[in-house]
Amino acid sequence: MLKSMTGYGRCERIIGTKKITAELKSVNHRFSDYNIKVPRQHGFLEERVRKLISEKVARGKIDVYINIESCGEADKTVTVNKELAGNYVEILRDLCKEYSLSDDISVSTLASFGDIFKAEPKRDDEEEIWSAVKEVLSEALNSFIAMRTREGERIGEDLRTRVTYMKSLAEKIDELSPMAVEAYKNKLYQKIKEVIDEREPDDARILTEVAIFADKVAVNEETVRLSSHYDEFYSILDGDEPAGRKLDFLIQEINREVNTIGSKASDLEIAKIVVTLKGEIEKLREQIQNIE
Repeated sequence: MLKSMTGYGRCERIIGTKKITAELKSVNHRFSDYNIKVPRQHGFLEERVRKLISEKVARGKIDVYINIESCGEADKTVTVNKELAGNYVEILRDLCKEYSLSDDISVSTLASFGDIFKAEPKRDDEEEIWSAVKEVLSEALNSFIAMRTREGERIGEDLRTRVTYMKSLAEKIDELSPMAVEAYKNKLYQKIKEVIDEREPDDARILTEVAIFADKVAVNEETVRLSSHYDEFYSILDGDEPAGRKLDFLIQEINREVNTIGSKASDLEIAKIVVTLKGEIEKLREQIQNIE
């Protein structure tokens, strides 16, 4: 089944005391390129996120955004530097004695010295966080893949229609090719007859010239290979593996055969069909660039 390289998926859920948001979006790229953003204190998630996505996505430039917010519980712990607090108390009492001040030192007094307190993010359990993120990310990833699959189906239908049309054009070339040889034979016979006037043309010589011409313009090998390429195209479209690179290679082979037919074509109708085929090849090539 074809998948497009363009997709979007998002999920947001509250699990335990965490509100987790996962968002993915992608565009075309020759290879796999990940841009993963996670909260700084949860940097350990990045490689796990990459591994989970790479198991299900083969190609594309993928932006991943993970956000984790605490809800219903303080996400920081406060510690006190008791040694520094004791120094403050000692200094304040010395000042009271030296200047005959009332000793009204209280907790509120110490609280005004902010440097004795230190607030740090509460350390989360890595496995617990990953389990929650994985659940949300997997749901967003499923939506992301579903969108790529729907778009891939539309592209696949277009590709199949174009290849069917191209196959019919190749069959038309097969029909016209012998007719072109016969037309050349008749034309050659008439020209020779005009030159030699009343005498009968040498049939053996004419047949030799026609045989040489027929060999020169024969395209049956190319049309047979084209037919094989088209069948392989259908097979790839119906397969379950990522198809983008395979189809890209196959369209190059199809283009090579069409160019060869074009170089051999002596018939105007065949030349017109070759031009049409090349136009269809370019349209196929553009669509294939969107496939995973």
